[in-house]
Amino acid sequence: MMSFSIFCLVGLLTIEGLAEVHNVALRGKATQSQLKTGLNNGIAHPSNAIDGNRNANAHHGSCTHTAHHPNPWWRVDLLKKYRVDHVRITNRGDCCPERLNGAVIRIGNSLENEGNNNPVCAVIPSIPAGESRAFECRGMEGRWVNVLIPGRSEYLTLCEVEVYAESSDVVECKD
Repeated sequence: MMSFSIFCLVGLLTIEGLAEVHNVALRGKATQSQLKTGLNNGIAHPSNAIDGNRNANAHHGSCTHTAHHPNPWWRVDLLKKYRVDHVRITNRGDCCPERLNGAVIRIGNSLENEGNNNPVCAVIPSIPAGESRAFECRGMEGRWVNVLIPGRSEYLTLCEVEVYAESSDVVECKD
């Protein structure tokens, strides 16, 4: 009985102190402000940014693409609240990487203004063409993660958005 109790205690310490983070966006549902028209079916779809594929060529079908309009945004519903450790974004590689400059990552539990009023995790200064960058969110809690280009008319293209959070699986110890 004593060895079981020690095992259980060690298991809890491992989960709380050294929990692994996972890309919880893969199970989410994505949407965006507008869909770029004129592209092949599915090429600009919001779910392309959470398909697990970092291919940075927008014409290969793994990137999102909004229409050109003021304050374009993209959002993933994680389907439940998480404490987000960091968000990794892959920028388009075949053209125009500067479009993402100044974009804001927001995390929260409100859909007011499409989730674009939630607290700021980070502002993206720039991400070189085709590259991925991680932005620390330090345990911000939220169900929705938005990427927004505020204050200008622009296209928003994201080739992958990964949201890393601790697993919410609970381990119960019983005698």
